[in-house]
Amino acid sequence: MTDRRLHALLLPPGASAGRLLDALAAALDGSGPAILPLDPQLPRARLDALLTAFAPTAVETPDGTGRLRPAAAGHGSVGVPAEVAVVIATSGSTGEPKGVQLAAGALLHSARASLDRIGARAGQRWLCPLPANHVSGLGILTRSLVSGTTPVVAQPLPDEADLAGSGCAYTSLVPTQLRRLLAAGADLTGFGAILLGGAAAPRGLLAAARAAGARGITTYGMSETCGGCVYDGVPLTGVSVRTGAAGRIEITGPVLFSGYRLRPDLTGQAMADGWFVTSDVGVVDEAGCVAVHGRADEMINTGGEKVAPGEVAAALELCPGVREAVVIGEPDPEWGERVTAVVVPDDPAHPPALPELRAAVGQRIPHYAVPRALVLVAELPLLASGKPDLAALRGLSQG
Repeated sequence: MTDRRLHALLLPPGASAGRLLDALAAALDGSGPAILPLDPQLPRARLDALLTAFAPTAVETPDGTGRLRPAAAGHGSVGVPAEVAVVIATSGSTGEPKGVQLAAGALLHSARASLDRIGARAGQRWLCPLPANHVSGLGILTRSLVSGTTPVVAQPLPDEADLAGSGCAYTSLVPTQLRRLLAAGADLTGFGAILLGGAAAPRGLLAAARAAGARGITTYGMSETCGGCVYDGVPLTGVSVRTGAAGRIEITGPVLFSGYRLRPDLTGQAMADGWFVTSDVGVVDEAGCVAVHGRADEMINTGGEKVAPGEVAAALELCPGVREAVVIGEPDPEWGERVTAVVVPDDPAHPPALPELRAAVGQRIPHYAVPRALVLVAELPLLASGKPDLAALRGLSQG
């Protein structure tokens, strides 16, 4: 049944933070329409494509609310299932837009399980440096509502921000934000915990955070699981994780999404007997701890051997002189794909060389996974979600 209105929100994060929080609260308790938060700074063509794909009933901007013109919506104005509170726009490896439908119950379970896991108390505030059109930012707003508080919205987050004076006990960051804050000498000791997600956290970064007195908690999840549902390798209460065919990570539990907006075909492909089949590969040990090795569609096939980029990057980040690392596969006439390391050096004036990196990581990973090429960069190009922009990295490596 599709009997609930869906409003697209094109609201700037700072000036309209209160309005966005009110809209989310009404969506969760059922007193208002479901919401589709979108980035108002997206190019007009991209916004039009998303509105066409997801067919909201109306569009809210700082100037007010107006009905979506029928000509702009390929499906006409179609409601969402009654339990759906939020639709999050995301895209797969093909870049095709997908609207992830999240039920109020799923979002609230995720928020409560998160707060319980980190030991947060009612009334403790959250710093929100992430956009609400991404599930990580939405999660901060939902936890704030459950905690009975108003979040402090800081977008963008200055590297030299006065975090100690924010009055916030918790926050959620992507690794690049944490690294820049540490480099700027920001005081992070006032946070009871910093949730770190959106991309794999370099081991060196976590160690640096601990040395600065910060409690970093790595999270794993995606829009389809209301964001992070595995904290430091351990699933949240009610969540179960297993590996299926070819090591693909599968997730079930009360945090799962309610299907893709107007795309039952994609929903059917993603679900198997109540389990969400992710695009990631990894292992789950006997104790139930989850280790993610990387995306299945990013696995590198070199000389007939499968290489998980995340494992290689983790080995590289243990090497002296390496601040951050991402590993990609490049076409190679002999090997099919060449394992290529993209490295941000600790000291740009004295970067590590390929032979020394090969020797170091060769002691930790199989010989076929050792990088055959090295690209040095000052900063990793990132997507809006905080994840490395692999397309841009491949362009750099071929430039």
